[in-house]
Amino acid sequence: MKTLFVSDLDGTLLTKDERVSDYSQEHLNALLAQGVNFTYATARSVGSAVRALRGLNITLPAVYYNGGLVYDHATKQTLRFCCFEDPMKAYVLSLLASFGIMPFVYGATEQREVVSWRKGMESFGMKRYLERRRDDPRMFAASSDEELLAGYVFYFKCIGPKEQIEKAWNILKYDPRVICIFHQEMYQNDFWMEISPHEATKANAVAFLRSYLQCDKLVCFGDTSNDSDMFDVCDEKYAVRNADDWLKAKATGVIGYCEEDGVAKWMDENALAK
Repeated sequence: MKTLFVSDLDGTLLTKDERVSDYSQEHLNALLAQGVNFTYATARSVGSAVRALRGLNITLPAVYYNGGLVYDHATKQTLRFCCFEDPMKAYVLSLLASFGIMPFVYGATEQREVVSWRKGMESFGMKRYLERRRDDPRMFAASSDEELLAGYVFYFKCIGPKEQIEKAWNILKYDPRVICIFHQEMYQNDFWMEISPHEATKANAVAFLRSYLQCDKLVCFGDTSNDSDMFDVCDEKYAVRNADDWLKAKATGVIGYCEEDGVAKWMDENALAK
């Protein structure tokens, strides 16, 4: 039986400083060298994920933008993608603007990945996010809505106080054209809202990978709301101890904290037996 293991990154495989610990890197690399099929599904872009996982020898395709893109970094090949049509991305931006929300827009042009926002309209939470990414070549301060929405748009990320973000969420969560995820930022008081095309889910993306890689069994790891649909399509699903309680209730089991190498330790004990 061929098993595919898929881990979320932030809050699951990564530590709070957005990296893979030395322990996890050593132990997962040892399993990868033995042929264990391990990859990841994240809300991050390709560039952001690859930088966070530096030193981890993953060669399989992975899931980005919460399922908006399945990409093989080793071969530089796009295997599957879902992006907003022009009228829909304009609608989402207009709705957010009606609540005073300026999003980050994650997308790509023919030349590169881009994370855009409107210059001079940054919230406090956005400024903190940007400060952590001062050297990120994807970041682009747009001077107009046209620039902001140029190219392929995979998803919108909104960062701000709960009361403001929740108002928009209470509308978008009922819109069948989008997937709208609302949760508190892991290490801050701000809330995040992530908006993707309806087809762009981790569930659809990992199901595609399972078929593409011809795997018989799918095992995943996660911590919060953007992992919920992925749990629904996996044969086994494990929540880290720092996960939301309702996600733990959906899980096959609960493993160690992300800060304590929960995924790597579970893989050490179980991966070769699967």
